[in-house]
Amino acid sequence: MPTLIAARPLALLLLLLQPLQFKILRVGLNKSEEEIEQFEDYLEELHSSGPAKPLTKEAFQRRTIIDPERPLIDPDYCTDEMKMKNVHDKFHCVREHFFLQTAYEDLQKICKNVFVPCKNGVKKCHRSRQLVEGVYCNLTRGARMSDCEYESSYRKGHVLITCQWQEDIQEIIPAYINDIMVLDTDVKGNSLFRNEAQWPF
Repeated sequence: MPTLIAARPLALLLLLLQPLQFKILRVGLNKSEEEIEQFEDYLEELHSSGPAKPLTKEAFQRRTIIDPERPLIDPDYCTDEMKMKNVHDKFHCVREHFFLQTAYEDLQKICKNVFVPCKNGVKKCHRSRQLVEGVYCNLTRGARMSDCEYESSYRKGHVLITCQWQEDIQEIIPAYINDIMVLDTDVKGNSLFRNEAQWPF
């Protein structure tokens, strides 16, 4: 009967070389200690079996705040940007995502606003006072990166966000974009929420 070494020599060799390969990669990256630490944290989260860690301030900015130069009505916006910004859940496609065209500092100020209902009715969101432009991404095809394809929808309205405390920087930061409450206007030009059930007051 063949032993594991005789039956699967290549697989066993790769397993044994993994730590060595990573050390070589770590040295060859030519990055700062902070960047290497962030990369190691990313790998740890990627291969962990538990729930994903909350996004840090930098990760939220990278995944959410968008370049103002690209037209928000581009039908391929989401499919392209989700890949470019590496938005996924351990390489699985996320069902929906929002990109916002706003300054991070303005978004962070929303965390100080009073609690209002999220789109599921639970009162734990904060609502922007100003209108925000963005893109809503809805998964239409695919299960794993990079097969994910998204429908892109331009939106302008009041953004609903949840916030969290980030211990290492001692700040309340945006954690998740819950919705962009799109406004319509009546015959007199008055602003109306498209879905009255989402009215936050």
